[in-house]
Amino acid sequence: MTRSILFEDHSRQQTKFTTCYMCACRCGIKVTLENGKIRFIQGNRNHPVNQGVLCAKGAAGIMKQYSPARLRKPLMRRPGSERGAGDFVEIEWDEALDILTRRLAKIRSTNPAELAFFTGRDQMQALSGLWAQQFGTPNWAAHGGFCSVNMAVAGLYTIGYSFWEFGAPDWDHAKYFLLWGVAEDHSSNPIKIGLDKLKRRGAKFVSINPVRTGYSAIADEWVPIRPGTDGLFALALAHVLIKRGLVDWEFLIKYTNAPWLVVQTPGMPGDGLFARDGDGNPLIWDTPDRRFANGHLPDIAPALLATVDLPDGRRAKTVFSLITERYLDDRYAPEAVAAECGVPAETIHRIALEIAQIAFNETVELPIRWTDMHGRTHDKVVGRPVAMHAMRGISAHSNGFQTCRALHLLQM
Repeated sequence: MTRSILFEDHSRQQTKFTTCYMCACRCGIKVTLENGKIRFIQGNRNHPVNQGVLCAKGAAGIMKQYSPARLRKPLMRRPGSERGAGDFVEIEWDEALDILTRRLAKIRSTNPAELAFFTGRDQMQALSGLWAQQFGTPNWAAHGGFCSVNMAVAGLYTIGYSFWEFGAPDWDHAKYFLLWGVAEDHSSNPIKIGLDKLKRRGAKFVSINPVRTGYSAIADEWVPIRPGTDGLFALALAHVLIKRGLVDWEFLIKYTNAPWLVVQTPGMPGDGLFARDGDGNPLIWDTPDRRFANGHLPDIAPALLATVDLPDGRRAKTVFSLITERYLDDRYAPEAVAAECGVPAETIHRIALEIAQIAFNETVELPIRWTDMHGRTHDKVVGRPVAMHAMRGISAHSNGFQTCRALHLLQM
C-alpha cells in the first residue's frame, strides 16, 4: 500500500522575523505563516544572540497562540462554588471590568493598601508600578520581582551593569569562567554557544551549583555548593585574594570609589555617608601631597587604605579600608565557611588562586580605542580574562541582592 507524502506549499507561506518572548534572551526567530496563521517557528541564523539556535521553550512559543488551554475570556468563580475548588465560568470583558471597577472603587475609598496585585512578564512594570502608586497601594509585584530584578539592581548599584539575562561574559577571550546558579532555562541559547567557544579554546569552566545537570555536566569542575550560600563562598574567595594582596590596585584607584572617604561617626548624623567638599564632590586623601582632594579628578594619587580626621574633626576611612576590615575577618576565611557552604577549604583556596593566576599572569590586550569617564582616550583595552555569569540560583534566595553584590565585589 502506498500513500502520497505531503510537502510544505511554500507558495502559500510568508516569513516574518522577530524576537522570541519566552524568556528575556530575546533570541531572533523566523516565523512561517500560512493563511494568516503561524505554521512553525525557527531560529534566525543571522541574529547575533542565538545565531539560529532555538531551545524547546522557544519552539513551543507557537502554543501561546494555539494551545487549547489558553484563556480566551476572563474567568469568574462559579456562583455558589467553594473558593479553591477551581470551578470557573467564562464572562465577557465588559462584565469583568464592571466588577473590578466596583471592587477597586470600594477599596480605594476605604483602605487602598488592601489591594495587592501581580502582573506577569509584560514589560509594563514601570506603568503598573505608577498605577499602584497613584491608587495608593505598595502591595504590587511583577514577574521580575520573582525572577531576577534583585540581581539587576545589585549590579547597577555596584558596577553600573548587570549579569541578568542581558549581560554576557566575554566568550571570545575568557580563560576562566565561573557560572553561578544558572539553570538551562535561562539565557539558554547564548550560553550554549558561549560554552562551546570556551571548551574549544581550552578555557576552564567552573560551575557552582547544587545540582550537576545541564551546564554543570560539561563543566571542567563542579562545585556542589549548599543552596543559598553562594555569597559566603564568594566572600571567602575575596578574603583569600585580599589577604594575599592579589588585587588590581590600579583599577580600584582609577575606576572605582574604593579611595573615597566614608564618615565614621556612629550614632550621629552623616555616619556611613561619603565625605564631601563644599561643592558636593567626594573626598579622597591624596598621598603625595598629604591633603584632601576631589575624588572625581583624574590625576590624583589617592590612598586606598587610610583613616583620617576630616577638617571638621569627624573621623573617616576609605571604602577599601572598610572592605578589608570586614572581609579580612577570620569569619570569612575558607576554613570558617567551608562547613556552611559545603565546599572544602582547600577548594576555596585553590579556586581563588586560579582566578588570580589567570587575572594577573595571563592578561589580554585588545587594540580597541576607548574613552574613559574622565574623557581620556586609550588605544588598547587590558583585560583580566576571568568571566562570571549568574542567574536564578542567586536571585531566588532572600539574600540574592547581597549575594550578587558579593560577586561583583569579587569581579572588581
